[in-house]
Amino acid sequence: MESYADPLKAKKMAAYMKNQFLFYGIPSPKRKALYKDFLKEEKTKKIVDWALLNQCFEDEHREFQYFVCDYLVALAFYIPFEELDRIKAYIKKGNWWDTTDALDQVIGKIGLRDTRIKQEMILWSRSDEPWIKRAAIDHQLLYKEKTDTQLLEAILLNCLGSNEFFINKAIGWALRQYSKTNPRWVESFIKQHHTALSSLTIKEASKYLTKKKTCEQ
Repeated sequence: MESYADPLKAKKMAAYMKNQFLFYGIPSPKRKALYKDFLKEEKTKKIVDWALLNQCFEDEHREFQYFVCDYLVALAFYIPFEELDRIKAYIKKGNWWDTTDALDQVIGKIGLRDTRIKQEMILWSRSDEPWIKRAAIDHQLLYKEKTDTQLLEAILLNCLGSNEFFINKAIGWALRQYSKTNPRWVESFIKQHHTALSSLTIKEASKYLTKKKTCEQ
């Protein structure tokens, strides 16, 4: 990481993230290429090295925290439900949308194998911590036709009425993504809860629905 540091890019990356984090200035493609072979080797072990990940996540450079996220996504198949609290801790420490949105993918992959995730996500959706709520909202983001709409609805209803930008954005994102698979369900949800949804949520959720109607016309 240090040998590929770029101070100019680091400054720009930090500014993009509201100057909350320190960066080496390594773009995502180059960063992932640095540990691509390492992750392949780790996958053959079929076990997560939590000691390594804890050490990396404690580093002040954001790229090390991104590495942890990429590692967990790559080895998600080998992470049991019982390790969920470790991921929750990383979401709290990461304390921003970038790490949260990577780690909710890991939760989603666990959820495809273990239904206990469902009740846990209901609990997370009631949390006072916005990043925990956001992870619950978007953990099914890549599920497509496997989306549990009953679970999705329960989680979203628990999050309505928020003044938090990143929560309302996440609700819209979840609905927008699922509208690619089931636009009627999303249209129905928006219509039914229109008064409780923020304008940001409706705008995000309606993106593909609007395009679809335009094409039909």
